[in-house]
Amino acid sequence: MTEGWERFRAISFDGDGTLWDFDQVMRHALQCALDELARAHPIARERLSIGKMIGIRDQVAAELKGQIRNLEEIRFRAFRRTLEGIGVIDDDLAHHLNAVYLNHRFEDITLFSDVIPCLEALGSRYRLGLLSNGNSYPERCGLAGRFQFIVLAQDHGIEKPDPRIFAIALAQAGCTPSQLLHVGDSLENDVRGAQRAGVTAVWLNRHRTRNLTDIRPDGEVTTLRELWSADGIVAPLTNPT
Repeated sequence: MTEGWERFRAISFDGDGTLWDFDQVMRHALQCALDELARAHPIARERLSIGKMIGIRDQVAAELKGQIRNLEEIRFRAFRRTLEGIGVIDDDLAHHLNAVYLNHRFEDITLFSDVIPCLEALGSRYRLGLLSNGNSYPERCGLAGRFQFIVLAQDHGIEKPDPRIFAIALAQAGCTPSQLLHVGDSLENDVRGAQRAGVTAVWLNRHRTRNLTDIRPDGEVTTLRELWSADGIVAPLTNPT
């Protein structure tokens, strides 16, 4: 085992972008909702696009920040505004589109191929947790029973990179900051957030993106397979002490 890793007792993982391709499944689910909308109102195909619907959702989320934290409610309100944009006032339809979206958003999630092998390999040595700003509970995406602690931002009203959400994870994991390792794909939310909480952070850089920020992860991997081997964790920490 790489020097310094023996101190860890728990490992937390981000969800969207780390364990599954959120952007892909989100766009797919939006397309299903748009197809459903177009059956009732064909004009939707002319006036709407996936990009525009994403923009509407982001605008609604920004307006409701600090007021509503349930992501499914925010998505419903985004659909309601989407309908208003094409001249349709119909909350029942907005609820229906939200249900269509959520059904595909969760049921069509495909885990990255390295996820299950990684969790199985590490689960016998460490307490594993899900620490996410999203709303994908493990049982919704094929990961039921895989985690000993689960911290989703919408349940606590705090989002990464706020170090307080890492403090919640530490309490649930029953360990100190030096005993927790966090793995995620966001330099800002996962790496900076974890480090501010005194937690070691590994950046999962699946696309080999160049780091042009001032954030320096404690380790960097391009696949979760680099986190484990027959001997345990082997990620290349730059500062394992």
